[in-house]
Amino acid sequence: MVLVIMFFSGFSAIVGALADGESITRGDLPMLIFIIGGVVLVFVLVVGLTAAYQVVAYKHLYYELGPEEFNLFRGIFNKKRVHVPYQRIQSVDQRVTLLQRIFGVCTVSIDTAGGASNKAVTVPYVQKTKAEELRRELFARKQYQAAVQSGIAVQGGSVPTATAAAHAGAGAADGNVLDAPAEIWQDVRGVFGGAAVDTGRVTFEYGMSNKELVFTGLSNNTAFIVVVLGIFGAVAQFAGEIAPLLFGAFEPMVGNVTTFGARLFGGNIVAAGIAAFVVAAVVLWLLSAVGTCISYGGFRACRRSNRIEVEHGLLQHRFQGVDVDRVQSVVVKQGFVRRLLGYCELSLGKIDAAEEGQEQQNGLNQQGLVIHPFVKLSRVPEILAGIIPEFSDVPAENTPVARVALRRALIRRCILQGSGFWLAVVVIVAQISINALMGSSSSSEDVFVVWLANMGAIIGYALCLVLFALDAVGAVLWYRGSGFAYNRRFMQVSNGGFSRETISFPRKKIQFGYTKTNPFQRRAGTATINVRTAAGIGGTTIRLIDAREEDAAAWLEWIKPRGTMIE
Repeated sequence: MVLVIMFFSGFSAIVGALADGESITRGDLPMLIFIIGGVVLVFVLVVGLTAAYQVVAYKHLYYELGPEEFNLFRGIFNKKRVHVPYQRIQSVDQRVTLLQRIFGVCTVSIDTAGGASNKAVTVPYVQKTKAEELRRELFARKQYQAAVQSGIAVQGGSVPTATAAAHAGAGAADGNVLDAPAEIWQDVRGVFGGAAVDTGRVTFEYGMSNKELVFTGLSNNTAFIVVVLGIFGAVAQFAGEIAPLLFGAFEPMVGNVTTFGARLFGGNIVAAGIAAFVVAAVVLWLLSAVGTCISYGGFRACRRSNRIEVEHGLLQHRFQGVDVDRVQSVVVKQGFVRRLLGYCELSLGKIDAAEEGQEQQNGLNQQGLVIHPFVKLSRVPEILAGIIPEFSDVPAENTPVARVALRRALIRRCILQGSGFWLAVVVIVAQISINALMGSSSSSEDVFVVWLANMGAIIGYALCLVLFALDAVGAVLWYRGSGFAYNRRFMQVSNGGFSRETISFPRKKIQFGYTKTNPFQRRAGTATINVRTAAGIGGTTIRLIDAREEDAAAWLEWIKPRGTMIE
């Protein structure tokens, strides 16, 4: 960075001097050589000092596996020692950049369970073999500590080391075209990766098919940008067809410029610009789709002992795992495209941790562990039965929201939160203001501005009607797809709309729950159900608006420690 800044500063100074009429003579060469030599010397010193500091810092970075805790030591002048009790370990994840994959190292992240202050202890640049051994050893010691605290006799009374187990039979193992290169990448293991380490017995495993991989790429958020650009392009083309006539009538100079531009680009310059814009957006979408496919190349999810592990990434590899007892919920998400196709994203809500050295960020890392990004909705029970059978008893029947909730949803989504309604308010205010200020003027420019404002208002009103209709349809879909259910062990909350999200969680994972009503809800006989779990960083609140008052009261009885148990 220093070298680049100094190079561009010197280059711009020389170019500026030449532009002012100065010339470089033979007498200036010693000074130029001195300056260039100084830049190179500074660069060598900066790189040398940085490299020396990194070498010394690396020698002061190490970890120890104690009888009861993991210890990480780091720091040259300011020493730091991190203690992580084995019982606090939630997951041991790995992140590998492309450069790290080439050299066979990775960054290990040890997530801890500590309530609202969860932190991830990061161990950088660990050899791949050592990382796998560390993960295996940490979980073995955690299991041993749990057995000791439970009073289970441990043979020999000493801390056991993890033993390798045979790779067991897998579940439905789908594959795609990127699995083969991903497996080759894994086998090569980089320059210093070392030999592979068996980390335990796999009882269920699955991947992604070619169809699922392609749909995962094509259904990313960039598709929405293409649609928006198409709408703006159509509006711009309409304005472009009308504007030259008006410009020619009210402003000759602007009309001449528009005519010249149209001739220069072979006719309709606006249409050519829109076409180029849309093509660029489509190319961007396809590139984003390819990038998403590459990021999910080699996708594998498995159940290993009492842990769920997910790994993916062709160039940059990511490994995530979580103990089953740390799973807070199962989340089924259906965006608009996924819902049309009958697919969903399947993820597990877990206790997340902030990166070491970063402040807590509540609500910003709520994605959890994605165990399948694009799977057929009918296949979800099969996957859950294999990878997390502990959640096989979720309730099937759903208690819908109150009937009056439809009217309240229409008011809430179409007016109070309605994008179409408030856009119409802005358009009306702007149109009235422009007409009031310039409507009495007789100059051609003011007349054109008023006409343009009125034409823009007409287009705005059309857009408002479309948005208002979409808000109304979304309210109806929310009413038809929202509800909750509970049985002896589990609760489930669904919130519908153009997208739909269903969250299932065990009763024992609920930290607390409550109902909340405002005066309008009390008049309508409805209540909002709020459930708090430990998922995410600092916890997650799951909410359902406008449940029937009697249903909410029955749920409050169920959630009490000694409330009514419904089979």
